[in-house]
Amino acid sequence: MSNLKPRIRTIHAVILMLLAFSTNSVLSAQPIDSAAVIQRIDNSALARIDHVLSYTVVEHYSIYRNGDENHSAAEMTVKTLYQKGVGKSYTILSQSGSSILQKLVLAPLLDNEKTINQPGNVEKSWFTSSNYEMNLKAGVTQKMNGHDCLGIDIAPKHKAPNMLNGTLWVDANDGSIVEIDGVASRSPSMFSGPAKMLRQYANMNGFAMATHARAESDSMVFGRTILTIDYSDYQVQLRPNP
Repeated sequence: MSNLKPRIRTIHAVILMLLAFSTNSVLSAQPIDSAAVIQRIDNSALARIDHVLSYTVVEHYSIYRNGDENHSAAEMTVKTLYQKGVGKSYTILSQSGSSILQKLVLAPLLDNEKTINQPGNVEKSWFTSSNYEMNLKAGVTQKMNGHDCLGIDIAPKHKAPNMLNGTLWVDANDGSIVEIDGVASRSPSMFSGPAKMLRQYANMNGFAMATHARAESDSMVFGRTILTIDYSDYQVQLRPNP
């Protein structure tokens, strides 16, 4: 009898583990509320907009041509200052490589970013349901950068070079952006087709900030071109808690 009791306790423990596993399986199999997920995405985006008063970040731009991603054709490092209600400004820290690419690709890119981020314009590019049609990819989840992520099909409600048709990957718990990949809804110029774009994010001071971006396009002038942007040294100023 003394040997029987430990065995019974062991069986009870195994049964409890199986019941717990069964319960978790049932919960995970339950359908996800698409409307609730989209609301979390909106809330996360608006919280970031409301709380981030300003930030600085060092951005390193690299251009690669004709499939050679080992040797950049041009590079530029800038320090970016974002101020809520003002927009973005740039200070060039260094640049190298093709002066033509510096002048015709990177300089216009920075000018375009300034324009996009001006008050009255920036609101149109937020990843929210007011700017995008959003549909949850049923049954599609993925582990990304330590996050359990949900995939959202996105289609812009208006076309612009910085608006994407593609997939928005968000944290399943809070709706914050983890990654975006897709194709620009409109070509940036008459000389090239729409760019394929990817942008990755990480949590900085509680909010999603870009860490890496990549754009690939084909141009009549430059051929196949890849642009990468790496973001580092964030300094973020948040709204003080009331």
